[in-house]
Amino acid sequence: MTDARSQLIDYIKTDAVFHGDFTLTSGKKASYYVDLRRVSLDHRVAPLIGQVMLDLIAGIRDVDAVGGMTMGADPIAAAVLHQGAARGLAYDAFVVRKEPKDHGRGRQVEGPDVAGKRVIVLEDTSTTGGSPLAAIAALERAGAIIAGVAVVVDRNTGAGERIEEAGYPYHYAIGLADLGLE
Repeated sequence: MTDARSQLIDYIKTDAVFHGDFTLTSGKKASYYVDLRRVSLDHRVAPLIGQVMLDLIAGIRDVDAVGGMTMGADPIAAAVLHQGAARGLAYDAFVVRKEPKDHGRGRQVEGPDVAGKRVIVLEDTSTTGGSPLAAIAALERAGAIIAGVAVVVDRNTGAGERIEEAGYPYHYAIGLADLGLE
């Protein structure tokens, strides 16, 4: 385990895991909730997320850009973009809106043009896989080539299987066992 990954796990355990009664996106009940925005927007943790996610996607060839559905993926994409630049890598970032804008250029995918580009769809915490799949649909309409999905924390609730069944490689950096939740 890399030092950045172990530090990230510690921050998530301490600052982003909440115990109680929660309703997940899927409608299912859970006894814990992982609120990754508590750490992904923290100046100490964002660089760690960028480093860990860069390590996770390092083996995926010819990636041009990273991003995903706003808002969970936004700080993850920014962290990857900045840490990538620090490593001499040229990853652009993009944001996928839930719906196309109803004014201006009417775009659903914001940032540098993704047409013909190989992209990684990012997600902070996966539960159902619905957000990455919605982002993929918008990205494909914009002409992007999906190189895979990369998630910071996988909840082991079927998102990975659903994304792989749809035909996309699924990668995650941290699982429930890493957080002591399994």
